[in-house]
Amino acid sequence: MDLHGIGVGRGVAVGQVIRMPDPLPEPADSGHNGDAAAENARVREALAAVAADYQVRGEKAGGAARDVLEAAALMAQDPTLIDDVTSRIDSGTSGERAIFEAFTSFQEILIGMGGLMAERATDLGDVSQRIIANLRGVPAPGVPTSDAPFILVAADLAPADTALLDLGKVLALITRDGGPTSHTAILARSKSIPAIVGVTGALDLTDGTVVVADAATGSVRVSPTEAEIADARQRIADRAAIVAAPITDGVLADGTKIPLLANLGSPAEAASAVELGAEGVGLFRTEFLFLDAKTAPTVEEQREQYAALLSHFPGKKVVVRALDAGADKPLSFLNSAHEENPALGLRGLRALRASEQILRDQLTALAQADAETDAELWVMAPMVSDSEETEYFVSLGRQLGLKTVGVMAEVPSLAVLADQVLETADFVSIGTNDLTQYTLAADRMLGSVAHFQDPWHPAVLRLVKLIGDAGLASGKPVGICGEAAADPQLAVVLVGLGATTLSMTPAALADVRVELAKHTMEQARDLATQAVNARTAAGARRLGSRS
Repeated sequence: MDLHGIGVGRGVAVGQVIRMPDPLPEPADSGHNGDAAAENARVREALAAVAADYQVRGEKAGGAARDVLEAAALMAQDPTLIDDVTSRIDSGTSGERAIFEAFTSFQEILIGMGGLMAERATDLGDVSQRIIANLRGVPAPGVPTSDAPFILVAADLAPADTALLDLGKVLALITRDGGPTSHTAILARSKSIPAIVGVTGALDLTDGTVVVADAATGSVRVSPTEAEIADARQRIADRAAIVAAPITDGVLADGTKIPLLANLGSPAEAASAVELGAEGVGLFRTEFLFLDAKTAPTVEEQREQYAALLSHFPGKKVVVRALDAGADKPLSFLNSAHEENPALGLRGLRALRASEQILRDQLTALAQADAETDAELWVMAPMVSDSEETEYFVSLGRQLGLKTVGVMAEVPSLAVLADQVLETADFVSIGTNDLTQYTLAADRMLGSVAHFQDPWHPAVLRLVKLIGDAGLASGKPVGICGEAAADPQLAVVLVGLGATTLSMTPAALADVRVELAKHTMEQARDLATQAVNARTAAGARRLGSRS
């Protein structure tokens, strides 16, 4: 029997299933002993302890996991939530029940907002569970322990669970919920753990059941035969050999160079990306400088961080994305207004344009960092809709001293108008995560529509082709910096559609490098033609994956 979901990575794992333990039961709707002050003090101690635990876990984990865990620590100390909890306790509710009610109420608000805010609802639930466990004096819920390696099955995984997984014991992840851009998927990629998310029937699996978890096909084979297990183990060995192979530049079988770049979230991630063979950076996310700040960082604070990044890539291309924030990642100093549908709100370039000094400071800092380092700096704007927005950003960037200025293609309108956009922009980089979300009207963080969030969909591929064709006609580069580039078969198709560079999580570089080397440009274009003419994502994947 096979179960199906969305595969994350190319890995395969064979092992026995162990399920995550059930969450703590809902606290009884009861009051405290009448001493509200003592109950509030007890809760504050629990909040502080949980926040400190997240911080410690984050320091140990590092990288993307640290960022997620530090965000969870901030949730445990959120003043609005604490005020709500205090009010409930003052009204006679017990500490455990007050935490449960306040956090549940806030989760519902986040889910209603959609986008990245909806994803944080799962994180908030984990924070709540850990605080309640602390108040009860019981162990916090989390990944089970085992003497033997196992495949972990869960409804979903909280950041604290995924961040410190024992890679010597956890062979793969299978979750009922989540999509290809959920935090579970992102952290699984960064740790090179095979994962299949959005698996209907995942929770029907019982402890001890042997499965083959195949991220490449997004399938879970339940109770496999000996022959199937042997085949899986051979594939595991083959992939290990690929990862251990000498690092070379990205190139097709006919010698066509396709630079393979890294997606990074902070300068601290640069060194490991270089070790894994990154030929530069295709997406540097600058949000780490802004998201936890009460005011925008200064030009000097930004210049220092950008220079640190650029210093790792002398002579190499580094593409930096201007601040991508707004209603789905609210910043009080940028735009804190409530929006009913934040995914369609004031975000990306729209928000920066409304607060132009923040944008000017960032571009100034980037130009200064470029002047003192030897990297080849490219800068791009997020969430650009048309040629008018392109002209605004490119003009401002050049005015402030930047040499190479482009835009991201995440909104379908930009793909339709790509020929106009490339009259002005020096390059276009396609963010496949958002492009897929907006093309198929499927929230990238909502598990119930995860099957729509598939960059193999012919509608998405046709938009990529429009941009690729415009790039070819104008003689300007077209990059891919969304998660789609980390899928080796899809990477070949994207090259066939006109992508000139591919950027991805560094852990995916080896698999993509090997797959590109199997195909000529003519073969890549043939696979791309078949994929864009398919009628479904599954059909495109089947046709586009044929060697």
